[in-house]
Amino acid sequence: MKSMNTIGDPVDLFGGEASPVIAQLLQDAAAAYQQTSRAEAILWSAQAISPTCLPVYFALYKFYFYKFRLADAEKVALMGLATAAQKGGFSPDWSQLSIQSTNWSPTEEPQHFYLFTIKALAFIRLRLGRRAESLALLDKLRELDPSDTVGSSVIRDLAGEVI
Repeated sequence: MKSMNTIGDPVDLFGGEASPVIAQLLQDAAAAYQQTSRAEAILWSAQAISPTCLPVYFALYKFYFYKFRLADAEKVALMGLATAAQKGGFSPDWSQLSIQSTNWSPTEEPQHFYLFTIKALAFIRLRLGRRAESLALLDKLRELDPSDTVGSSVIRDLAGEVI
């Protein structure tokens, strides 16, 4: 994350830009991480203020994942996918997407966020014991991101180790 911009310009975070207000809320949530309820409330406040801000969804699903609240992480990842698809102008249904659906270049923020969140969702579902669903997501990622710009091969390797 870049340092805070004090003149009101958007701040770059993973998933795109966030206003200084949202960036500050994300920093506040990170600082309150050990106070789970407080951090969670701050993150959801950021989402309520800016429901199309992709970095908020990234922070939320990571927060839930690291708190071992995998069902919550999955729900937020799905929300993030829907938001990224809306912003990118493509279908939110990953199973309906193809390499021709949009420009999947890493320089395209909503698309790159979408691919990265598919990877995260595959990992979440793997941890939930839903290996077949995880592998289906990873197969789609192989199709949409043949250069593996989001590093889905790491999750595929982990899935191969799960018995």
